[in-house]
Amino acid sequence: MEIKFDRHRRLRQNLGIRNLVREHRLHIHDMIYPLFVTEGTGIKREVSSMPNVFQLSLDQLSKEIEEIVHLGIQAVILFGIPNTKDPMGTEAYHDHGIVQKAIRQIKQQVPELLVIADTCLCEFTDHGHCGVVHEGKILNDPSLDLLAKTAISQAKAGADIIAPSNMMDGFVTAIRHGLDEAGYTDIPIMSYAVKYSSAFYGPFREAAESAPQFGDRKTYQMDPANSREALREAYSDIKEGADILMVKPALAYLDIIQQVKTNFNLPVAAYNVSGEYSMIKAAAKNGWIDEKAVVLEMLTGMKRAGADIILTYFAKDVAKWLQEGN
Repeated sequence: MEIKFDRHRRLRQNLGIRNLVREHRLHIHDMIYPLFVTEGTGIKREVSSMPNVFQLSLDQLSKEIEEIVHLGIQAVILFGIPNTKDPMGTEAYHDHGIVQKAIRQIKQQVPELLVIADTCLCEFTDHGHCGVVHEGKILNDPSLDLLAKTAISQAKAGADIIAPSNMMDGFVTAIRHGLDEAGYTDIPIMSYAVKYSSAFYGPFREAAESAPQFGDRKTYQMDPANSREALREAYSDIKEGADILMVKPALAYLDIIQQVKTNFNLPVAAYNVSGEYSMIKAAAKNGWIDEKAVVLEMLTGMKRAGADIILTYFAKDVAKWLQEGN
């Protein structure tokens, strides 16, 4: 008796065939590498919870940029650690703030490198929240003016893309209006449109020294249980002028990446966040996993879900692995 069945293995017989029919590929141009810049000199301070990730003073930044460019990475996103913090996050929008100085330095060193500025207040406020605080409450509308000032200052310094991460209602329209009024109509906004109140951010808060000093961020970042809300958030940002939509975190939110990709036709970015990075690094250090194989599989999964762009602390490693060949 003849048994009939499908022979799917025909297209898996050898590397050449597998390469020919592969549906999704990682490319280094898909990657954005995060950088933490700090005031001071001679500082290259490793983040204890993020191996091979450093806080860098500007005199150490040039060498890092040389390596990034050599590896073929074409975009970085900057997070700043100021000397002084205050309730209004003044250093975030000061023309000589740490991020603004880093932007100018990078653009002078390598003009073609895309410099993305994270636009938020949490690294610069003494309370660690992403907006103005009054009597223990994070105020939405007064925060918008400061966020717009920050974006304008970053654009003035030479940022190629503004990436607001604060999750205040109306932040995209406030920033778009501010940029346009200041003459920066050509600067795109990569909105942290769908940003969850996630337990995966812990190592980042060490790196950026941005942990909230009271309470949490659940009144402005999203509940991890919600998916329909993600589409409402993304739709609002599109109406307000966003050019790229980001989902953050990525690994536990692949379904959200897919929904945003399916429902909207803007480019979609996924942030492979610090906790995801640190878990893999720790497991690899203990010999429990093959780091390269796991990272490439994870990032390919993000691409498969619909991410056009991936922000990842693994970008330099991925660049080396792709040059070697998988």
